Amino acid sequence: MNALKGNILYVEPNGDLIIHPNSFLHYDENGILGIFDNALNCEEIEDWGNRLILPSFADMHLHAPQYTMLGMGLDLPLLDWLKTYTFPAEARFKDPEFARPIYRKLALELIGNGTTKISMFSSLHFESTLVLMEEMEKAGLVGFVGKVNMDRNGSEELHESTEESIENTKKWILSCDKFKHIKPILTPRFTPSCTDELMGWLGEVARQTKLPIQSHLSENEAEVQTVKNLHPDCSQYWQTYQKYGLWNERTLMAHCVQSSDDELLAIKKSGVTVVHCPSSNINLFSGFAQVRHMLDLGVKVVLGSDIAGGNHLCMFDNIASAIRVSKARTIIEGPKTQFLTTEEAFFLATGASSSFFGEELPFHQGAPLHAIVLDDALLPNTKELSLKERFQRAIYRRQKDAIMAVYGNNKRLK
Repeated sequence: MNALKGNILYVEPNGDLIIHPNSFLHYDENGILGIFDNALNCEEIEDWGNRLILPSFADMHLHAPQYTMLGMGLDLPLLDWLKTYTFPAEARFKDPEFARPIYRKLALELIGNGTTKISMFSSLHFESTLVLMEEMEKAGLVGFVGKVNMDRNGSEELHESTEESIENTKKWILSCDKFKHIKPILTPRFTPSCTDELMGWLGEVARQTKLPIQSHLSENEAEVQTVKNLHPDCSQYWQTYQKYGLWNERTLMAHCVQSSDDELLAIKKSGVTVVHCPSSNINLFSGFAQVRHMLDLGVKVVLGSDIAGGNHLCMFDNIASAIRVSKARTIIEGPKTQFLTTEEAFFLATGASSSFFGEELPFHQGAPLHAIVLDDALLPNTKELSLKERFQRAIYRRQKDAIMAVYGNNKRLK
């Protein structure tokens, strides 16, 4: 048994900030044993003094091959941005040797920013997707990586036939058994990218294997109209996933910026999880997702960086973006609309994803240890701050090299 000593803070699902000053977080190879005022019989105690010990982050929607194009082309709307920047960048990942050093660097940067859990899109390339999974697992991350399926509306350099998509996905799934902590997730890019035949096949795979699913839903108006044109039998976007068996409690849907109340109620009823990507939604001027309304309806919501539509890999920055977007909706809709609090937004990036991973909430007994140690001693103060004030400030401001240590799945990663 080991322990971390310091100021231990985490947020509960109701938005309450739980604070354990100068306490001991005990854990072993199986997970967290509890938080105590005194040290129990420990083999090793890491004493972090007055620093903050917080849950590490889960980034539930990001595109690994777009790591190379962070900050590029963000004056373009979504569909134009995909054709001009994204598809050419992703096409280069046909070469797994090109992919490996980039994915290794991505893994290290994720951990350096305190992210230890992921749900990630690869490219459509079978071999490079396995390389991505290898590098994420080697670095100590846990979560899901998906080979993208895309047999229409791509580009000359980024396209696969329906037959190629099916065969390469079969090979990829069979090759994933060697990974212990990075698991496969079915990944139709989005409805406009996949033919009916491919969507039907993916739905059958989902039914047979019970694999989770990730895709995009109702991100911007042009995309929604494209889906209506492709599927005139569906009155709403979500039905294009449901009719093929890709719509259930194992499904992650990114964005939902343009979702109607009917679509949100369908999301709630089926147990689908919305991945809110505030930085991306602003950068590509898709709109302001109505996250407060989603939560009030009982929809499950988590947070994603959505690089490279989003330009922040650091989840602290994405939490701050989520709060700003929520406040923007409040300004537009009037004071009766409540914005996300700092604590609520922090929970979206930490504990909200626990059920998708089949885990207890962060820092609860039985949960795996996923934690960061944050130093803020060099930041100027005019008074002695409370632990709550220090926590809230960390969302918006951190000193250089603030993250002193990162723990993932009961091991120290940094």
